[in-house]
Amino acid sequence: MLKNRIPGEIPEKEELEMRLDRARTRLYELQMRIKEHKLPVLVLFEGWGASGKGSTIGRIIKNIDPRFFKVATMSAPSEEELRRPFLYRYMKQIPEAGKFTFLDGGWMEETTDEVLKEILSEAEYAKRIDSIKRFERQLTDNGYLVLKFFMQIEKKDQTARMERLLSDKDTAWRVSESDQWQNEHYKKCRKVFDRYLQDTNMSTSPWYIIDASDKKWAELQATELLVEGIEIAMQNSAHSVPILQNVFPLVKMPKLQEVELEGKVIEEEEYRKELKELQKKLGELHNRLYRRRVPVIITYEGWDAAGKGGNIKRITGALDPRGFEVHPIASPEPHEKARHYLWRFWTRLPKDGHIAIFDRTWYGRVMVERLEGFCSENDWKRAYNEINEFEKELSDWGAVIIKFWVHIDKGTQLARFTDRQNNPEKQWKITDEDWRNREKWDAYETAVDEMLQKTSTVYAPWHILESVDKKYARIKALRIVIEEIEKTLDRVK
Repeated sequence: MLKNRIPGEIPEKEELEMRLDRARTRLYELQMRIKEHKLPVLVLFEGWGASGKGSTIGRIIKNIDPRFFKVATMSAPSEEELRRPFLYRYMKQIPEAGKFTFLDGGWMEETTDEVLKEILSEAEYAKRIDSIKRFERQLTDNGYLVLKFFMQIEKKDQTARMERLLSDKDTAWRVSESDQWQNEHYKKCRKVFDRYLQDTNMSTSPWYIIDASDKKWAELQATELLVEGIEIAMQNSAHSVPILQNVFPLVKMPKLQEVELEGKVIEEEEYRKELKELQKKLGELHNRLYRRRVPVIITYEGWDAAGKGGNIKRITGALDPRGFEVHPIASPEPHEKARHYLWRFWTRLPKDGHIAIFDRTWYGRVMVERLEGFCSENDWKRAYNEINEFEKELSDWGAVIIKFWVHIDKGTQLARFTDRQNNPEKQWKITDEDWRNREKWDAYETAVDEMLQKTSTVYAPWHILESVDKKYARIKALRIVIEEIEKTLDRVK
């Protein structure tokens, strides 16, 4: 059990009280500096049943302004949460910049519990570990301090504590059936815990083993480590993070200038006939998706005035309104901007069997944010791999991921802008920002080409919709959505 991280002997009472007072005072002082540095702090408490996770958290937060922290007890996932990706409920809990989140239990407890119950196979366990390591690394790469504490007690101590709790009807509820099973199978559980701790012990988010045999001693260890972690994180806040190489197989994509737009048209009569047939087919597939519990994520990026809205409308026109949601993505709200940039997309993911359509997406990181200077060069260069990892997580969950780039040429955009500006009924569609973005067409094209090349993976490839003729693009999109859904449904029979 990561013996190098187990602390030394319990200090004498006088020294313990002195160090504890000093650590509490320092934590109180640091909370304002965390706010100034905009440092988000995520503290995960894992460990044995009856080891005192909750009481230790309770002692620590007494030294923090309640406006700067939240505590979440991560019990077994609800039926609703089981219909989302594994990491969904944990990503939802990450703190805003300048604040703390304390988790009483988390992704370790859920994973080891599934191992002990033989729910996870060896292959599934390995995949889960990879997901967790990517999740933690993405948080630390994006400026989070992630501290992971494992509360360690020996079997005899656990037995004594549980007996004491069970002897009083006012505290007996605190001992769960899971805690009792764990105590009866202590050696088996310890073996699973040891393996998990070794597998997820990373330099950027290491495990700290807390000797929880004494409550004040446990508080001192956790508080001192929290203070030390905060101080080091603030010193390192300006450091750039290494750019990781992509490890996922890619699909070769053409550059935008190589995409042929001329001749991609469809006659009105043929359009109406195909639209009706394809929408009927998609409606039938939607019912099968729901029955098979297959989630679908459709994303739209493209030039301003390329026809994304009309394209989305023809997709949703085929769907049961109870089973889909369209997310129009604008500039992040303050509470979204204060978190990991993928947080606002994680929290909008569909349940299994449902469809989520994103009008603008997480790719803003490598386009708008890159070109407008809303993030650093290190941030957007790192994002290619982070996005591929995010979409891999969704693919492994079982989602169908369909990504569209809606493409037009510069002349078509100018004609549509001019029409919108001169037509009172369409003027709401055109803004000064649209004209400013048009002036940066070449820079955006360079960014889009790089995005297509680096993020068109085999599990989430890009599809280019030629949209000089909007009707042609709508029919093509419907065909692609139907084809991708059918492929997945054939696999999950």
